[in-house]
Amino acid sequence: MQADAHIQQLLNQLNTVIVGKSRQVHDCVACLLAGGHLLIEDVPGVGKTTLAHALAKSFGLQFSRVQFTADLMPTDLIGVSVYERGREGFVFHPGPVFAQVLLADEINRASPKTQSALLEAMEEKQVTVEGDTRDLPQPFFVIATQNPHDQLGTYALPESQLDRFHMRLSLGYPDRQAERALLRGEDRRDMLDRLPAALTPADLTRLQQTVARTHTAEPVLDYLQDLVNATRSGRWFAQGLSPRASLAVVRAAKAEAFLQGRDYVAPDDIAAVLPQTTAHRLVPVRDAGRGAVEQVRAMLDAVPLP
Repeated sequence: MQADAHIQQLLNQLNTVIVGKSRQVHDCVACLLAGGHLLIEDVPGVGKTTLAHALAKSFGLQFSRVQFTADLMPTDLIGVSVYERGREGFVFHPGPVFAQVLLADEINRASPKTQSALLEAMEEKQVTVEGDTRDLPQPFFVIATQNPHDQLGTYALPESQLDRFHMRLSLGYPDRQAERALLRGEDRRDMLDRLPAALTPADLTRLQQTVARTHTAEPVLDYLQDLVNATRSGRWFAQGLSPRASLAVVRAAKAEAFLQGRDYVAPDDIAAVLPQTTAHRLVPVRDAGRGAVEQVRAMLDAVPLP
């Protein structure tokens, strides 16, 4: 009961900052409870960075923000060893990746070389600098924002890096009522400055352990495997989901069930998280006429529930 109260407080707090996007906020929280990295993709100015910043502060975690630009180097992110005469040796100066939450703002404006520097950190929760392996703080999340690929000055993220993101979300434009609330309301930057932590790192660890224990029955796993096999059939997508993607769906569905107040996963939980956890890993077949998210939803309609 106490965990539920913490989560409800966190959701309410986030929804006061990001108005009219309760489903997206819900999915962001589910992603972090599942222990995954989050990619928020949309046009500039719809609140991607604000949401990422609000998530980091509300979860009560140490965070750093990096504005990804074309001239950002891997050492700007990871850190560098500098010779210090007083110590008669090299001293490592850690970069911003050594935080519990890294806000990677406009990640696809950096060069592929810098983007790839995140791969080890995202997958292994460690970085290798000049032959030395250094562990990152725990927990460690990357919350990245991304502009659409057709905008000037963007580089498409490599498939290997996209696969490290547990979920990809899009905010979209606010409806008229939500936008009016933004126009009349307080500046979001001022709200972020005063935003309290709704959880502590210890709270988050307990919640993640509770999520991991959420029961998943065999028929639900059968349903998930039916969906995964459908992605591999060649009818919907050029290439199917990997086992890593299947595991990501299970973890996200457990978090969804927890947020719905249940200790078991239902088929509806799988369906609720499937587009967010798989669309960025899939390429529709050439004659689909739909984007990846729409194609996943069409496939969901075609695969029967257990």
